[in-house]
Amino acid sequence: MPKLLLLDIDGTLLDSHKKLPDSAKKALQQARLNGHDLAIATGRGPFMINKILEELEIDTYITFNGQYISHKGETVHKEAIDTEMLKEIYAYAEQQNHPLVFMNEEKMISSIDYHPDIDESIQTLKIPHPETEKGFHLDNEIYQALVFCEKEEEQQYHDIFKEVDFVRWHRVSCDITPKGGTKASGINHLIKATGHAIEDTIAFGDGLNDLLMMEVAGFSVAMENGHEETKKRASYITDHVDNDGLAKAFKHLKLI
Repeated sequence: MPKLLLLDIDGTLLDSHKKLPDSAKKALQQARLNGHDLAIATGRGPFMINKILEELEIDTYITFNGQYISHKGETVHKEAIDTEMLKEIYAYAEQQNHPLVFMNEEKMISSIDYHPDIDESIQTLKIPHPETEKGFHLDNEIYQALVFCEKEEEQQYHDIFKEVDFVRWHRVSCDITPKGGTKASGINHLIKATGHAIEDTIAFGDGLNDLLMMEVAGFSVAMENGHEETKKRASYITDHVDNDGLAKAFKHLKLI
């Protein structure tokens, strides 16, 4: 049966140098020739993945950890964070000297001209420090935000703002998404559009934002370089992304 392959980007498709291994590209191309469907499932926004979509000729994706989903060029689901909630988080974070970044489908905007924590974490995605734009989070639908704080400072946000989820993705940064909005919920929205059964989905990931995706997909593969919790929940653990892990998983599962 044709499978829907759901591919995380950072640490899964892209190696530790943010490069797409040639082995991964060839594996994806062969899997498509073998009748399987490809989709991206990432915490990044649509504007951040255009290059890889073009290179791999993929037109279906789950972005912002499930908040903005497109199938064959058509938006099939989107869910923004409540504006009043964003205002409250902004006011609180400002008191704690924690900057924020807000994202819609087209761009990301910082709450501050420059901050080293923003620069450190955003640079790992190979993109520049975002610009500022007054009132951006008030005038646009925000599908995901980032709060910049260290792990020991994170719990206060969970305690105070229970209507949204906070998921750490970097030493100094957490994603902020609508409550219950995850890659897992994104898969359920997506398969309504693609026509696949959940049993025919295979998820590939490495991070904490992949945990629920590991559980809901019909089968799940964690990269050896992944978070320990992610590997615990996966159906199968493949090799490190830098050691052709994705291609090896495709061969193991007889996708190619």
